[in-house]
Formats: sequence, structure tokens, C-alpha cells
Amino acid sequence: MSQKEATPEDILRPMQSTGRWYKIIFAVLALIAVGWMAIWGYQLEHGLAVTNLSDWGSGGGVTWGLYIGAFIWWVGIAHGGIIISAAVRLFGMDRYQPVARLAELLTIAGLAMAGTYILVHMGRPDRVVTSVIPAYPWTVQSSPLAWDITVITLYLVLTATYLVLTLRYDVHRLRDQMPKKLGPIYSIITVGYSKKEDQIIERMVWWLALGIIILAPLLLHGGVIPWLFALLPGMPGWMGAIQGPQFLSIALTSALAGVIVLATGLRRVYDWDHILTDDVIRGLTLWLGLFSLLFIWLQLQSVVTGLYAAPLDVAAVTSTMVTHPVYVIAIGLMVVVLAYIFAQAIRPSVFTPLRSVAIALLALYATLTEKILFVVEGLQYPTFSLYAGVPGPYFPSWIEMASIAGTISLAILIFMVVLKVFPVIELHAVEDHHDDDHDEEVTT
Repeated sequence: MSQKEATPEDILRPMQSTGRWYKIIFAVLALIAVGWMAIWGYQLEHGLAVTNLSDWGSGGGVTWGLYIGAFIWWVGIAHGGIIISAAVRLFGMDRYQPVARLAELLTIAGLAMAGTYILVHMGRPDRVVTSVIPAYPWTVQSSPLAWDITVITLYLVLTATYLVLTLRYDVHRLRDQMPKKLGPIYSIITVGYSKKEDQIIERMVWWLALGIIILAPLLLHGGVIPWLFALLPGMPGWMGAIQGPQFLSIALTSALAGVIVLATGLRRVYDWDHILTDDVIRGLTLWLGLFSLLFIWLQLQSVVTGLYAAPLDVAAVTSTMVTHPVYVIAIGLMVVVLAYIFAQAIRPSVFTPLRSVAIALLALYATLTEKILFVVEGLQYPTFSLYAGVPGPYFPSWIEMASIAGTISLAILIFMVVLKVFPVIELHAVEDHHDDDHDEEVTT
């Protein structure tokens, strides 16, 4: 039996009070984000020449580097986040209902940061209006940029629709306890609302969840994004049918890690131990172990086929990759993640929420660095290299590395703002939790 009953007041607590630590953390993150925007402004003024990216041709070099690697990482987190939420609703996984909206918000933040990286890497953001949009009708079939924008837009529309539909129920019932000054926003969300629509919305959300589950592996992070790499025969480090499953496994790994960090952090700050319980965190950690195992297994498949009697170009890029310190550290960290989760499964006493956060952070770092290396090594070792060794190996500049701190800060700031506007845990999760406690008491 639960020692503390979950109530609507619990999920409204972040909206009703703002502590000193909230203000301090918000200020620090805002400072980091503004600092990065100033650095981006420097790049806009002087061009992409301030980075260590280079054009192909007589200059040689890597045209895509940390920016595109981080773009893939954020898109993966976004896609994995909405898949988690859709799975909770589609398969009736009520145990994880408290984290469903967190996963949806993670998707929104991830898509926003992925879109930001497109703008940053274009050099001139105005090209979206002057070049990309006007040319979209005849470039969508062949342009990686057009496909990226299409995928991000599609996912953003699906997720925003999904989120607004589920918010209507909560906002209507909790509006009297929510900030009065935000009334116009709540009025827009609940326009035309009536209790008769609840069952209709449940069915709509179910169908949306089904569409997302189908689209993700077939078209989105299991399709379009890896196809942009896997269909290039001149890039042996990218080409191959394994890229789709590999991208999807990394997306789910990083998304689950992100949800664990978010859920555990909110649980600690807002005393939500009775909502985001040990059982929820432990279960998420076990799911993280499953997808981490898939990630490692697919990496092994790629390495074995790339080293054993492989074509010379494939063998060259694979041997370079597996001996690179960044790759060795990334895979080593994932082994540590798996070792902890296996120990937790064998001996439950090993589990603590803090340890789950620690291994989730390791997984996030490993997936980010693996994606950056994937992009860089794929470009540095093409089948036909006309300008080998010029201008030398790529390493991200401090301007590029600053973007990681900046986008992570912006993503967290998005959550901190949303905390003050909407409940980040669904009312249904609290109501169902209360019903479960009541049933347990009756049984007892």
C-alpha cells in the first residue's frame, strides 16, 4: 500500500511556487544559452570559416561534423521520446503513465534543438526562406536538407496535436487552480471543450499513437534519417541496411536515458516519490538496458562485417573507427551501463534512482559522441579520396562544442518554462494512481 496518496495538488505544485534554486538554475542556464547565442552571432558575422568544417574540393576536409552529429542525436531523442509516450498509450502500459507527458515534452525540446542545428549549420538562416522553401517542391525528392525539414515538421505536428489533445482534459478540470494570468492560453487550449469529447479524444490519441509507432521504424528515425546516409555507396562508413535499426536503437536508448534524468530530477525537486516511484524508475532503467543491448549488438554486427574479409574501403573506415579513442570510450561506457543494469536485474538492492541517473548520463554522452564520430569518420574515409590528408583530421572547434552546452541549456529551459504553464504529469496518472491505492486498500 502506498504511504502517500497522489493528488492533483501534487502535479500543480511546480506552477504554484517558485523556489530560490529554480531561479538560480534558470539564471545559470539562461546565461549559458545567451553566451552560446553570442558565439553563434560571431559565426554568423564571420561565416562557417570560424569552425573546423571544410568544403570538399581543393581544401579537402569534413563538411559535416559536430553540428550534424548533434542534429542526429537530438532528432533521435525526439523520435525515441514520442515512441515511448505512444507505446504507453497504445499498449496500456499504465505503470509508465506518469512519464508519458515528460516523453512528449522531451520530443518537443529535441525537435526544437534539431531544427536549431539545421539553422546553425546552414551558415545563413535566411536561406531557409530564400532558398529551401521556394525550391522545396523539386528538391524534396533528393535533398537531405528538405527531407530533414519534412521529418521534423511532421513529427512536430504529430507531437503538438498529441500533447494538446491530452492537455484539454487536464486544463479543463484544474483550471481554477492554475495561474490566472495564463487564462488566455488555457482558453485557447480548451476552446469548444465538453466532457462528451473525452472518449473521442482517447480514441484519437490511440490512433495517433498507432500512427507514430508505425511511422517511426518505417519512415522516420528508422527510415528517412538513416537513409540519408545508408544510400550513399561512395561512403562505406555509412552505407548499409543496418543503419536503420542502428539509428532506431540509439534513438530509444538516448530517449529513455533522457526520460530517466528528467523523471528522477523532478521527483527529487518536487517530492514526487509517490508518483514517479522507484518502481517506475527501475522499470525505465531495465528498458534502457534492453535498447542499450540492441545498440551494442548492432555495433558488433557492423564491426564484424566491416573487418572480416571486407572490401578495402569498408575495412579502412571500420578499422579506423574501432581504434579511435572516442569510439572506444563510447562503447566502454555502454558496457558499464549494461553491467549496472544487469547487476540491478540480478540483485534489486543494487538499484538506486541516483545510480540510474548516473548511467543514463553515461548513455547520453556515449550516444552523442558515437553519432558525431559516425558523421566525421564517414566523411573522412570515402571510397574515392581525391584530397587525402588535406587539411588533416577534423576536430570540433570551441565554437562548435559550445553549441552542445547551448542547446542542452535551451532544452532544459523549455522544460522549466513548461513547468510553470502546464502540468508535466497527466491528471489521469494521478487519478489512476489513486484508484490503484484504493483497490489495494480494499483488498488488504
